[in-house]
Amino acid sequence: MTLTKKSYVSKMVHELKPSGIRRFFDLAASMEGVISLGVGEPDFVTPWHVREEAIRSLEMGYTAYTPNAGLFELRQEIAHYMEKEFDVSYHPQNEIIVTVGASSAIDIAMRTILDPGDEVIVVEPCFVSYVPMVELAGGKAITVQATKEHDFKILPSQLEAVVSERTKAIMLCSPNNPTGTMLNKTELEAIAQFAIEHDVLIIADEIYAELAYDERYTSMAAIPGMHERTILVSGFSKGFAMTGWRLGFVCAPEPIAEAMLKIFQYQLMCASTMSQYAAIEALKNGRSEVEKMVKSYRRRRNFIVQSFNDMGLSCHNPGGAFYAFPSIKSTGLTSQEFAAQLLQQEKVAVVPGDVFGESGEGHIRCSYAASLEQLQEALKRIERFIQNFK
Repeated sequence: MTLTKKSYVSKMVHELKPSGIRRFFDLAASMEGVISLGVGEPDFVTPWHVREEAIRSLEMGYTAYTPNAGLFELRQEIAHYMEKEFDVSYHPQNEIIVTVGASSAIDIAMRTILDPGDEVIVVEPCFVSYVPMVELAGGKAITVQATKEHDFKILPSQLEAVVSERTKAIMLCSPNNPTGTMLNKTELEAIAQFAIEHDVLIIADEIYAELAYDERYTSMAAIPGMHERTILVSGFSKGFAMTGWRLGFVCAPEPIAEAMLKIFQYQLMCASTMSQYAAIEALKNGRSEVEKMVKSYRRRRNFIVQSFNDMGLSCHNPGGAFYAFPSIKSTGLTSQEFAAQLLQQEKVAVVPGDVFGESGEGHIRCSYAASLEQLQEALKRIERFIQNFK
């Protein structure tokens, strides 16, 4: 087929920027001897008993579609888990949907609540897909910049400065990707008060909730008055080391969940049946493995943060997730220049901070979901690299 000059790609998609993370992944993949601190997934293999349950489901012939919202047994386990771990209560029948990863849940949340021109306040630095998902749903992303001076925590005054009559929701991620910043209960309460006063929703990306290191995690939905105005997104990728299983979930008040399910019915039908059976096993019997992973990540976090600070790259202490976000401003390089030159000269892949938003410029994202040996070697190479700029 020969295409004419007429464009067959929508203007919106044509103008959509490709992921800034993917470019460095592709470059790193084409080189030998690269240590990658760029990938945002656990370096642990999914525990054997979870994989074994998936195998058993195949052997039993459980290969048909599940209900659109997911296996009811899985939704029951999610409800039980969320109440036990995070003190939030959702009904498995009509307030929980099992999705194809957390990104799928955010996508259908945006398409459910937004009319053309509605605004979503997006707190940056943030995961690269948030703004595009707002725009693809017909909304307008209004970005606000959390800065290193405040440990990358957003202030209610910043929200007040951008809220309008068109504001429909705030997109919030805690622990945060890329900074690792985790909001405590007091900080969440301040944002919750803002949401209540201005009658806006919170889309809470809590995919890293299990990976909290210094204090117990607080869910936005557990804050008084927020259960009815929070769309809680989570999943199995990060805490349970199940990225490739592509399984997430969303918890929301019944009217919103029912509306989201209508979109999901047409979008993806249901999540993978095999993955859902594996997730049931993970929730029932996987907590001990999660705790082992958290213990290991905590050690690595302490090591990488101390190492960056010792070499002169100022790095705040992330409260969760598995990312360090050091400042590289002392080198005089931009984030893009630093990442590109580090990859070429020392074969260490990191992600330039500017791809996560304006306030990410001058920083790099480094995942410490890598072995301690790899981290030690990568940090030696980075320290050697920055000697060129002293």
